[in-house]
Amino acid sequence: MSQTASPAASKEPLTPDICVIGDTPGGLAVATAAALFGVRTVLVRQSGSAPSFSQGARGQALRAVAQHARAIADAQAFGIAAGTSEIDYGRVRAHLDQVSAKLAANDSDERLAALGVLVIKGEAHFQNRRQIAVGESVVKARRFVVATGSLPALPDIPGLAELPVVTEDSIFELVKRPERLIVLGGTAAAVELAQAMRALGSEVALIARDGLLLDEDPEAVGVLRRALLSDGIALHEGRPILRAESHRQRPRLVLDGEIRIDGTHLFVANGRKPNIAGLELDLAGVRSDETGIIVDASLRTANRNIYAVGDCAGGAAAGTTSSHAAQHQAGLVLRNALFRQPTRFRREWVPRTVHGRPELACIGLSEAQARALGEIRVLRFPYAESGRAQAERQTEGLVKLMTDRKGGILGVVIAGAQASELIVPWGLAIQKRMNVKEMAGLIVPSQSLSELSQKAALSFQAPLAAKPGIRRLIGFLSRFG
Repeated sequence: MSQTASPAASKEPLTPDICVIGDTPGGLAVATAAALFGVRTVLVRQSGSAPSFSQGARGQALRAVAQHARAIADAQAFGIAAGTSEIDYGRVRAHLDQVSAKLAANDSDERLAALGVLVIKGEAHFQNRRQIAVGESVVKARRFVVATGSLPALPDIPGLAELPVVTEDSIFELVKRPERLIVLGGTAAAVELAQAMRALGSEVALIARDGLLLDEDPEAVGVLRRALLSDGIALHEGRPILRAESHRQRPRLVLDGEIRIDGTHLFVANGRKPNIAGLELDLAGVRSDETGIIVDASLRTANRNIYAVGDCAGGAAAGTTSSHAAQHQAGLVLRNALFRQPTRFRREWVPRTVHGRPELACIGLSEAQARALGEIRVLRFPYAESGRAQAERQTEGLVKLMTDRKGGILGVVIAGAQASELIVPWGLAIQKRMNVKEMAGLIVPSQSLSELSQKAALSFQAPLAAKPGIRRLIGFLSRFG
């Protein structure tokens, strides 16, 4: 097969082993890994198959800039006179673009071609159960993987459609820093951008009409809520939005009680919807609903030769809208499609993260889900009892564990500094069905935040230590040092 990045239209159908529709993180993961295994692979790059690595890179770079700005602002608390930081948003934009460009090279047409992936650019649609058309080209593959991602979902608010808005897909196109930013939504993206832009000097109002981070642990969300208010963000939760309107050619939201929120820019982060319009899925025998393309636990559709991964996948994969989930799904698809290995996608194994300040990370069952199974224990350990957290003045947060009566780990919630790093060993523990006592026995570096997880696990033994016989034994042993 030719490896040209943009082949001319051919009268003869292309016949790869795998055709991937969409260059999202999950789609790229499938295409590159399949090519490395020597599988003939076609990748269709479609417009609007977001979110992409490029956008994720820009978001990560923006949060890094915000972190440095906060470090300067917080320096006085450590006895350092750092002065007032001045934000040059032009240079900030340049940094975001540089980071994005460096990472984009990994997914360029040239690199994919070098790996053996044939790239076609255009809008794909199914013609039948085994064939798609992309412009004048036709692809007849043994297996198809749909990875077209998602698009921003605009809420149904009177007047909103008439206003200029920015979304997760367009926020990084702004040339100037927003002077007064209205953030509409209670999602992770809303929280992350609100905090980052506030750190860069924007006035920010966050409107979460349905509530803040509704799918996450309320106790952990409370930690982030306090941080938002401490940052000086005007937070409006659970208040209906009557209408959106233009005031002096700038956006305004009117909340219940005629509360008017004015801004220079309106950022909508109200969630996303599957990007599957135009694929003609019905011609391929593929079913879909509002969650996306319906797949089973092996990520197969009703047409056994077609899979779906990432944000566009519904059914057994619904609600897992993260790049790391999509890349994990890509690995499962390859194992199933190439090696006939039985696979099963488990949503509870996918970490959920909010890259705020502090971070929030969860894995496994929530407290409510765990309680529905029967008697459980909830273990907590606060960041304030960590020497490392005290030294770095990052004492807000907690590690929260849900276990069964015998110590089987059901779920973990971490709200605090470096939560997205601290959650990793807990993911392994849940996958391997480890007991909390095994986690308590881990040797972790002293003066590290990892001690928080170990001490939370150790607290499982607290009721045992309270028994009179154990107390007498501890007292006896203490005499010998």
